[in-house]
Amino acid sequence: MSLSGLVFNVQRFSVHDGPGIRTTIFFKGCPLRCFWCHNPEGMHPKPEIQFFPDRCIACGECVAVCPEGAQELSDGQRTYRRDLCVVCGKCLSICYAGALAAAGRTMTVEEVMAEVLRDRAFYETSGGGVTLSGGEPLLQRDFAQGILEACKAAGLHTAVETAAYCRWEDLAAILPFTDLIMMDLKHLDSAKHRAATGVPNEPILANARLLATQTDKPLLFRIPVIPTVNDTPEEIAAIARFVRHLEELRRDGENSIALELLTFHRLATDKYRSLGMEYRAGALQPLQRTEMMALVEVAKACGVTLRGRFSGRGSA
Repeated sequence: MSLSGLVFNVQRFSVHDGPGIRTTIFFKGCPLRCFWCHNPEGMHPKPEIQFFPDRCIACGECVAVCPEGAQELSDGQRTYRRDLCVVCGKCLSICYAGALAAAGRTMTVEEVMAEVLRDRAFYETSGGGVTLSGGEPLLQRDFAQGILEACKAAGLHTAVETAAYCRWEDLAAILPFTDLIMMDLKHLDSAKHRAATGVPNEPILANARLLATQTDKPLLFRIPVIPTVNDTPEEIAAIARFVRHLEELRRDGENSIALELLTFHRLATDKYRSLGMEYRAGALQPLQRTEMMALVEVAKACGVTLRGRFSGRGSA
């Protein structure tokens, strides 16, 4: 029987999720609840329906086909009753205006690979490949491992983006089929980490140490710099010193562990609205380039190897 899992997007021609041109597979479900998450449709481990009111033309077709009465139209006003919806999907196929969209679909490893292999030529010419992201790929470890094995059998470069809030056994299981691990540390203080994400950071830091000491896999720590969470020089310095310590523990001389700082943005606003979720980061202001560069200098002073747009070097 073929392995299958739940994904919410297969993004082709991705250039921000590892080296070269890549196809990124976004897994649905995440154990963290970061209030600024850029992919809120990836949080919950079940299929959902997104409703975009601004696209609705009030044709009433969805109301007619919904067996649960979750779609309502009264005096030209459209309402989507999530409390009644069973996500049967009947409304999706007839919403010609695109006001309703699926967030999550079941795919087999073979179906994923059929999408991936369409762009083999671009991977070969750009040094790209396939990235598993999310959500959190390791919540669906067997499915993730199946895709990675298939990619390696096809001769493709593989990368995994993870928060590493998981059992070491699950992380270790995918390593033989993974060429690059990308982790997104949020904070070195466990209490502040829990306040921002809903979970403590001890398992994450423990897995980071094991990745550094028990493997030789290239490891890129991608740090989203979030106002009110980790945007002070002291907080960035603490993260940079931790990553530098991991570099020293590995001591392979090849700079295979590095740090990248990422700027927060508010592009997910419409996604939260479409899912009926509160966007608690909506009032935050992204850091200016000069502010980001100042934090990069703080990290540099800690002796850590830097990658990404603010370091003057390309991604690892």
